[in-house]
Parts: sequence; C-alpha cells; structure tokens
Amino acid sequence: MTPSASGSRIAGKLGLTDRVFAGPRSRALLKTVEAGLERVDRALERELRVTDALADAASRYLFDAGGKRVRPMLALLTAQLGDGVTDDVIDGATALEITHLGSLYHDDVMDAADRRRGVPSAHAVWGNSVAILTGDLLFSRASQIMARHGEGAIRLQADTFERLVLGQMHETVGPQEGDDRVEFYLQVLADKTGSLIAAAAQAGVIFSNGPAEYEQPLVVFGEKAGVAFQLLDDVIDLSADPGETGKVPGTDLRAGVPTMPYLVLGQLADDSSRSLLAEIDEGVDAIADGADPAILDDALTRLRDHEATQATLDLAHAWSREAVDALEPLPDGRVREALTRFAEAVADRSS
Repeated sequence: MTPSASGSRIAGKLGLTDRVFAGPRSRALLKTVEAGLERVDRALERELRVTDALADAASRYLFDAGGKRVRPMLALLTAQLGDGVTDDVIDGATALEITHLGSLYHDDVMDAADRRRGVPSAHAVWGNSVAILTGDLLFSRASQIMARHGEGAIRLQADTFERLVLGQMHETVGPQEGDDRVEFYLQVLADKTGSLIAAAAQAGVIFSNGPAEYEQPLVVFGEKAGVAFQLLDDVIDLSADPGETGKVPGTDLRAGVPTMPYLVLGQLADDSSRSLLAEIDEGVDAIADGADPAILDDALTRLRDHEATQATLDLAHAWSREAVDALEPLPDGRVREALTRFAEAVADRSS
C-alpha cells in the first residue's frame, strides 16, 4: 500500500510503517491510523486558526513546521480497544497534540533554544513574550476542546497540564541537596514527557468508550515509553544531524540544561570522566558569558563516545521493557503488538 502524506511523515521519523505496524494483519490497522492522523491534522488546522493576525501566525507556526504526531497516533491506536476512531477520539487526540505544541513554545523560551523542527524557534521570531503568550493560547484552546466532552476530559487535561508544569518547574529549579540527580531527572522526564504520552494512550480508551480496566496499564505504559523516548533523545542529541532534527548537536548541554549522559558522567570517579565533566562545565559557563557555543564541539563528541552515553542507551532499553511489561493486562492482538513495537522503537531509533 502507499502511505498517505501524513502517515509517511510519521513513518519517516520513527519507522512506524516497518516496525510498529509490521506484519500482514497490521496493514488494516496502519490504514486506520493513517486515516485518523489525516483527520487530526485537519482538526489542528481548524482549531489553531485565530482571528487576530499575529496570534494566528504564531499559533500555527510550529504546526506548519511539521512534527511526529506521536501522541495522536497512540490515541488512535488505543481507540481500537473501544469503538475505534470516532469524532470524540479525534477531539481528544487533537487537544493533546495542541497541549504538546503549547509546551514547545514555553520549552524553547526557557531553554533559549534557537531552532525547533528545522525552523527558528518562535521566540527567535517574535520574542519571548509573544512565544509565551502563544503557548498559553494553545493551552487554552486545548482546554476548550476537552470541555466539550465533560468533567472526565477536563480532569484528564488539567491533571496532565499540572504534571507538565511541575516537571518544567523542577527542571528549572534543579535538584535540592540530598536529591539523587539521576532519579530527580527521571522524574522530570516522567512529568514533562511521559505524562503527555500516557494521557494520549489513556485518551484513546476514554474517548472510544473502551474498557476502563485498560486505562491504568496504558498510563503506566505511556509514561515509561515516554521516559525511554526522552532518554533516547538525550543520546541522539549528541550526534544529531541538524538537517534531520532541526537542532544543533548538544543544544541542551550548551544551554546548561543537563541530560542523562552528562548526569551519568558526573557519577563516575575515574580521572578521564572527571576531566571531561570539568571541561563541559567550563564550556557551559563560558557560553553563558558570550563565548561561541562551538567551543564545546570536541568535548561533546567525546561524551557521545563515552560509557556514560552507552549507559543512557541501556537505561532507555530498560524503561522500554518496563513499558512492554505494563501491557500484560491488555488482550492479545494487533493493538497490543503495535504498542509493544512502539515501546521498542522509541528506545531503538537511529542515533
């Protein structure tokens, strides 16, 4: 079969066609999900329209730049455990994707990121204030969509948004004295990334009137798969091709935002590791004082090849396996198989 334009974009990023929807009996499922993604994209195009010219341009900016649509894909997939891809499921998937988009505007301001999805970040185009307000506008629009579906949908949105904010707050403030920095970071990932992926997996069941007993296993699955996804991003970030990711390799570390390879490096006691850690810290301080971010190129290349990065990869695989284990209460079949492959794929992307 020939995938749709939307489906091809998703498959190109995560290998979904070949991996998540592998096998003859998954072809019909893939067709259903791709058709649903096209509906979500049309809904996003409609919901992101604003009458004010500036707000309209800013709100659609990152949507127009592309994206993986991972969260809608999961909602469409788990909806197969209930009534399938109904209009309500499309609304839930759309609202959660808009929530994700809104978080990107805020993240880029707080991380001082120059680019997102291959284009200049919104704050680089319009300034911090407009970027922050655009994120707020998107959160409001997502809440409006959820409000059409009653108290349960509103609670799902509010609880997810609370965790996103707490995750960002904890990342900003950093670990306190006595905190284990690795465990602290894993909790930040669970809140910032895992919570929204978990909400998407749960939403597919809720909005399709699926069995309630599947919701909690899917929440655990989504959170653990989300952490695995982000841990792999930390690895990929060190060897990223800017043409593919839209980001300069080591973007977070250059901005002083710790990633898991850096945190694992800080736990090692050998002289070589300590020397590399000190070099990275000195470079980050120098960049903050106005030095060229390229001064960290060599150090980040060495971190990429360091055992700390391999340990991060191993940790991602462990979280992926736990995500698969969480699916045990679900019935055997093509949905559970696809979710299993998804968890494996997000922890085994090309780096």
